[in-house]
Amino acid sequence: MTFESSRRFTVAGMSTMRISQLAERSGVPTTTLRFYETAGLLPADRSPAGYRLYGEDAVDRLAFIGAAKHLGLPLEEVAELLAVWESGACAEVKADLRPRVAARISDAEARAAELAAFTATLRQALRHLDSLPDRPGPCDPECGFLTPGPQARRPVDIAILPSRQATEAERWRTAPVACSLDGDGLDERVAQWQRLIDGAARQEIEDGIRLTLPADRAAAVAELAAAEQRCCPFFGFRLDLDGPSLHLEVRAAEEGTTMLTDLFGPQT
Repeated sequence: MTFESSRRFTVAGMSTMRISQLAERSGVPTTTLRFYETAGLLPADRSPAGYRLYGEDAVDRLAFIGAAKHLGLPLEEVAELLAVWESGACAEVKADLRPRVAARISDAEARAAELAAFTATLRQALRHLDSLPDRPGPCDPECGFLTPGPQARRPVDIAILPSRQATEAERWRTAPVACSLDGDGLDERVAQWQRLIDGAARQEIEDGIRLTLPADRAAAVAELAAAEQRCCPFFGFRLDLDGPSLHLEVRAAEEGTTMLTDLFGPQT
């Protein structure tokens, strides 16, 4: 093995790349590349000095992984699909991928229906609020703020989950404790959560924490929770709309407790 000034290695006549070069060519952060290796999605050789080495096929492999993740496939399904992709038979990849995409469509339609019902509940609550007369005195139960309107729905409970199947309802318990965000992306995500949960009442629950927020933040919380689970699948989210309040429950496996506390725990 030889090491050239360009930092490219040659192994048995095949050109390879270091992790920084692969990150530059693929646009995938080095932290994500290491995570993919740990998850068994991106194998790497090692140089005598211990550096990770990747072949040219790693670029195509990362493009395939990115496309599969874009379809909402969890990492374990991406790994299964990669095994088919490596066989080189497009027909087999198509046959394996089609039912997975169909399942994602069903999941997306179910979540869309839940969010549509949730939006209808919020609109009804707003109409009820606007119909109440203004009172100059202190707010009390007679104000009607906490009294449901005639068509108000029961509290809405929306779980931000990767699947509707009961057997998959707590996938966060076994998901790898790693996040595909890093650098500026991670800092921005932390800032988004801190802005959104500012002033929340916090309560410890089994495996996690419960935050109580104003109900008018529900849509933003649901959107951010869905984005969070796509990059950090070891978090489990559940939203419960209860009149003027939104209860957000966030759970994580034991290995993710520190990250959960750092992100959602009491502010100092």
